[in-house]
Amino acid sequence: MSGADVFRPLYRDGGVLRLLDQRRLPAEEVWLSLERAPEIAIAIRDMAVRGAPAIGVAAAYGAAFSLRSGGSTPVEERFATARRLLAATRPTAVNLFAALERMERRFLAVADRAPDAAEAALVAEADAIAAEDIESCRRIGRFGAALLSGERAVLTHCNAGALATAGYGTALGVIRGAVEAGKPIRVLADETRPFLQGARLTAWELSRDGIPVEIITDSMAGHFLSRGAVEAVVVGADRIAANGDVANKIGTYGLAVLAKENGVPFYVAAPMTTVDFACPDGAAIPIEERPGSEVLTFAGQAIAPAGVSARYAAFDVTPARYVTAIVTDRGLCRPPYGESLRAAGSA
Repeated sequence: MSGADVFRPLYRDGGVLRLLDQRRLPAEEVWLSLERAPEIAIAIRDMAVRGAPAIGVAAAYGAAFSLRSGGSTPVEERFATARRLLAATRPTAVNLFAALERMERRFLAVADRAPDAAEAALVAEADAIAAEDIESCRRIGRFGAALLSGERAVLTHCNAGALATAGYGTALGVIRGAVEAGKPIRVLADETRPFLQGARLTAWELSRDGIPVEIITDSMAGHFLSRGAVEAVVVGADRIAANGDVANKIGTYGLAVLAKENGVPFYVAAPMTTVDFACPDGAAIPIEERPGSEVLTFAGQAIAPAGVSARYAAFDVTPARYVTAIVTDRGLCRPPYGESLRAAGSA
């Protein structure tokens, strides 16, 4: 199926990466035009683009554009410099590293060509990564749709939609898949402090698509889960360990515990590129800590007393025992995840 009818938050337009600046949503839809690897690295680091699959796609284009500058510097050095710069932006999202490794393999195959020809080959590879991500999300949506009935609301955390991918989304891909199957899906979206990906981004996406959505504060989730208002929790992932432990936006772990306590299924939706088979368990997943200033301010305004510090772990790890199923682009994986993920990965 073509991804032409899917909203794409980043795409190549000639020699430019066009990227919707998610920091400006929902008030403004501002598109950035990026032509150099350092520009793309800054966009990733500063969260103009976010979400593990989308970060991977953006990094792929950053690597592809790396041969454009450097004058007499050998192309090998130009590519290596860009790769290091891009890899240093967000440590938790494994799709970033998977995309860069794929781009490096392609670069090694074409490094002896003229720079223009080598760049064309790298751009084509980045285009392929973007197109494959959209198709992957479509498959996740089809597999996950069967898990939802629409009898009660679906609860989601952060944003794992089109904005977090090349298009369509993972967790929101499951929701879109269920809607396309004719199910009357309603969504409760955690606001997801401190960056408000749920309130700003998930609500923007779903309302744009005409899917009923209500925003709740993160601390309200337990209330609605305990009252039987939620049929399932569906979230995305930034990295999944080989044993099924899941790193996702901070607050996901607490949500999974609440879901387990209240007998509500907890589903994780992610492509196989998010599974890190070299990472044995959640303890080995690097957790990004962002500046405390992002917690101490809101919309540019201070919300805490001067001189007070803050901690901001951007992700937490949900142990596999709290995960009911992992919806991948190769089908549903259920416990024991060490076996089911391996089987899906080799399919």
